[in-house]
Amino acid sequence: MAFAQLTFRESLRDIEDCLAARSDQLYHLGFRSRVCRSTLADANEVRDWRIYADLAALLIKKARRLYSGQDMDVELQQSVYALDSTTIDLCLNLFPWARFRSTKAAIKLHTLLDLRGPIPSFIAITDGRCHDVNALDVLMVEPGAFYIMDRGYLDFSRLHTLHQEVLQLCRYPVIGWQDAPPGIFGLWSIQVATI
Repeated sequence: MAFAQLTFRESLRDIEDCLAARSDQLYHLGFRSRVCRSTLADANEVRDWRIYADLAALLIKKARRLYSGQDMDVELQQSVYALDSTTIDLCLNLFPWARFRSTKAAIKLHTLLDLRGPIPSFIAITDGRCHDVNALDVLMVEPGAFYIMDRGYLDFSRLHTLHQEVLQLCRYPVIGWQDAPPGIFGLWSIQVATI
């Protein structure tokens, strides 16, 4: 499966065809005989999905470190994240557990992108009926970071809860206020604090 991921294979048939094209070199990859789709499907069925989740988390952590010093178009020291979701349509006959409407199935992929990369820092998969704002309940916030999201995440009680969590993480004494620099839309003043 690592071979399939690294070579961007899209299906079991694609993996099988790619390996068959280089059948003379399969021995060097550790294969003793021809690889069939059914063998790959059986291996996928018994393999624990958490292996790939842990590998993805490790790779994301390494990638974030590599891109942490990358400049953005705006001069900010803090992290900037974009939160959004997309609905992925599925076949209801193949995925009856993901019923979305009477005739189709779907899942929703909630993604938080670190805009320095762009690298996903958080991914949650829910059923298609899950509203976007529910992702805020499981989101781990980073103190001092900027979060960009659309109106689907507008729930003042949830946003207030996130705000209170961040305040608990970073208590600091405010020593003054400054007017915001002209030309920055939506920013009225800057809080000056000691950390």
